[in-house]
Amino acid sequence: MVMEAMKMENEIYAPCDGVISSIPVSQGQQLQAGDLLVTIGGVAVAAPQPVQAAPAAEPAPQAAPAPQAAPVAAPSAGDTEIKAPMPGLALRFEVKVGDQVQPDQVLMVMEAMKMENEIYSPCAGTVKQILVNQGDQLSADTVLMIIG
Repeated sequence: MVMEAMKMENEIYAPCDGVISSIPVSQGQQLQAGDLLVTIGGVAVAAPQPVQAAPAAEPAPQAAPAPQAAPVAAPSAGDTEIKAPMPGLALRFEVKVGDQVQPDQVLMVMEAMKMENEIYSPCAGTVKQILVNQGDQLSADTVLMIIG
């Protein structure tokens, strides 16, 4: 879908393959950050959260960089590649290699067009590799991590 925010058109990409099971919003409807936009085979896609500016008096907290996995290996059968839905900046990670994740769990946050966009897990599994680092500029479809 395309969502207008701050006089800019923002494309909202599907975070996973699947069949659309519901679209609880209508064209022209005013939305708030976090509103449910669409459900794809049980995966809820919410409106992006706005970027929160750090107070001028306090520097923004620095999160530790995500651990970089060994050289990229081809994913095994049954592994799921998590790809960037849009170009942007790898802002922070909510998981690390070895973590168990559930469907719809936030994996990381990307900044794109001055908005924070949460990247959700489409499946349950273990984070096998994280292929980007905090602060990396990402292209659409960049493989971010592998869940197996």
